[in-house]
Amino acid sequence: MNPVPTSMAAPPAVPFVAASAIGKSYGGAQALHGAALSVLPGEVHGLVGANGAGKSTLIRILAGLTQPDTGEIAIEGRPVAIASPHEASALGMSFIHQELAFVPDMTVLENIMLGLPKKKTRLGLVDWAAIQRDVAPIIERVGITAPLDAAAKSLSTAENWLISIARALVWKARLIVMDEPTASLSAGECRKLFSIIRGLSASGVAVLYVSHRLDEILDLCSRVTVLRDGRSVAVLEGPELTRRRLVQAIVGGAVEHLPKSRDATHGEVMLSARGLRRLPRVSEASFDLHRGEVLGLGGLVGAGRSELARLLYGADRPDAGTMTIEGRPFAPRSPAGAVRAGLGLVPEERRTEGLLLGKSIAFNLSLGNLTPLLASPLLPFISPRKRARLAQATIRDLSIRAGSPEQPVGRLSGGNQQKVVIGRWLRSKPKILILDEPTRGVDIGARGEIHRLIRALAADGMAVLVISSEPDELPDLCDRVLVMAEGRIVRELAGTDLTRSAIIEASYAETEERVPA
Repeated sequence: MNPVPTSMAAPPAVPFVAASAIGKSYGGAQALHGAALSVLPGEVHGLVGANGAGKSTLIRILAGLTQPDTGEIAIEGRPVAIASPHEASALGMSFIHQELAFVPDMTVLENIMLGLPKKKTRLGLVDWAAIQRDVAPIIERVGITAPLDAAAKSLSTAENWLISIARALVWKARLIVMDEPTASLSAGECRKLFSIIRGLSASGVAVLYVSHRLDEILDLCSRVTVLRDGRSVAVLEGPELTRRRLVQAIVGGAVEHLPKSRDATHGEVMLSARGLRRLPRVSEASFDLHRGEVLGLGGLVGAGRSELARLLYGADRPDAGTMTIEGRPFAPRSPAGAVRAGLGLVPEERRTEGLLLGKSIAFNLSLGNLTPLLASPLLPFISPRKRARLAQATIRDLSIRAGSPEQPVGRLSGGNQQKVVIGRWLRSKPKILILDEPTRGVDIGARGEIHRLIRALAADGMAVLVISSEPDELPDLCDRVLVMAEGRIVRELAGTDLTRSAIIEASYAETEERVPA
């Protein structure tokens, strides 16, 4: 076990919750290595780390959604086992995730009381009038102004956040965990939430604030725990709690493996974007993608990368800005228009957006390539022979491990499923290919194969844009990397400047639209 840094000395007060030496692995991947966290009563405590650092796993363990392999959790010094979310709630902990838990067709009051015991009338009916009187002080404290009989689906994200906070207080929570709470909020809504958080702290309710936005962390939190590669590497407070120290702790001091020198010459500009905007997710995005280039798009989850890809692919329309393909104006009204112009997209969610899991490999490969597979130009029927030849050639060329072309694609490994999605585009020969998280959920061997395939596509003259949340992935794969933060492209990295540390540091760059906490 690694020694605990001196900056991680135990605080003098008894923590409300303390997790120590927490270990958790999924298969062969170690998500947490002896991680530690302590939150004091009434404290606003920050939890930060790069994508994949272990924050979500640690939260799931505290919430009773996942069981640790090793370690101990204590509530006010008493060891506890949290076997379920119900037990976590009974211990005084409430969790508000980025994807809010509410029932859209239920009313505000019904959502506040969701999962809670309810007062009954003498006839055994729910006494909503009495419940409303009981929760009125909490509703006023949180600042809910929407009618309590309004449907939750009619409210804004910020208003539904207030519902979740009110539910936690009705539960008498002593610790509220907030995961990326301002990701979908406006500046005014953020300020209101910050005021509520300070009020909770003043009343003795602790808040564990999980966010990539370091300005909010610095303004709100008295102490901050930093996770890196599944380990708690620092707890910063007082004079040590600065942006520079946070970034240093998040990045770490690992030796960088500089990208290999490449002979790729950047030819003509294939795709050009100028001033693309779709607020609040994408703001003034401008870049060029060249023939034969692998261009990376890095940044934190929620930085706007996938939203930018949707603009390029015609899934969303920009509010402003222009695009060209090979110098010609490009303004797709739909993905079909983008495909006709020579652009392809391998989506982030391959299982739900890229594949029909119950269908065969051959069927999935034929999607988007139907015209060459017709039995005759006059007959709108697919030739089984042509479809089988296409599938066999793709399986061979991409080394897809499958029993036969008729094997259901849902039975393949994640890496082989991804190859099927990529293979479909190879047969239609797009000029530009966008890959959104191409190696997510695949093993290390498949990851290397996918990387080699991407480089081969670029060597053949295709322009490739790779979106990845893993800063370790981009330096060795890409010729250049653009880093996004808060919807803006904040840094371009190339050559010896293209390192893991540089990508992470740029991901935490300050932006012009900072909201003071």
